[in-house]
Amino acid sequence: MPGAWLILPTYNEAANVEGVVRAALAQLASTGREHTVLVVDDGSPDGTGRLADALAGEHPQVRVLHRPAKEGLGRAYLAGFEVAMAEGAELVLEMDADFSHDPADLPRLIAAAEGADLVLGSRYVPGGGVEDWGAVRRMLSRGGSWYARTLLGVPVRDLTGGFKCFNRRVLEGIDLGGVHADGYGFQIELTYRAIHAGFIVTEVPIRFRERREGDSKMTARIALEAVWKVPALRLRR
Repeated sequence: MPGAWLILPTYNEAANVEGVVRAALAQLASTGREHTVLVVDDGSPDGTGRLADALAGEHPQVRVLHRPAKEGLGRAYLAGFEVAMAEGAELVLEMDADFSHDPADLPRLIAAAEGADLVLGSRYVPGGGVEDWGAVRRMLSRGGSWYARTLLGVPVRDLTGGFKCFNRRVLEGIDLGGVHADGYGFQIELTYRAIHAGFIVTEVPIRFRERREGDSKMTARIALEAVWKVPALRLRR
């Protein structure tokens, strides 16, 4: 069956990387596909990269891409996509490395890719949701998705989510070289580009959980970038 590559960007995820890689390997193996987990580490000072290298030495399905410094989530994903595509990946998945996304959902996203070009793990379709969040954070997250959906005029319920499965043809067809956003803005832009390129996008319900260990990488700059990036995308179209 066509090979699936999971891209895991990391920065200071020493407390999570081993557990999430092992869990992802088990779930990907259950699909019967050839599979690879690519850890893209941005020079984590806590030793995440060294732990990932140890996992790669233990499992031939694990690869590590070391980048010298933290350049943002979007740049990390693009670097990972480039490696996966060059190695012949037919499906390319992205997922957080902190257990906010459940590795057990990977087979469901891959199965849904049989009938879609881009599959989104969605918090805001029936059956999806978030756990361990306060009312303010829930409101901001839902409001951000509503804001992007309304301004861009697309039917996707969860535009800011980062749990996705791309068919190779999507990444080949949406001009990744022209993508400049990070964080929420990066996720919005990729999905918006896929829709306007005519690809079939579907949403699969997931439960999003607060990270198990470590600190959130979300900053005010990343959130504000999404605010101005959305109308900029619309104007460009």
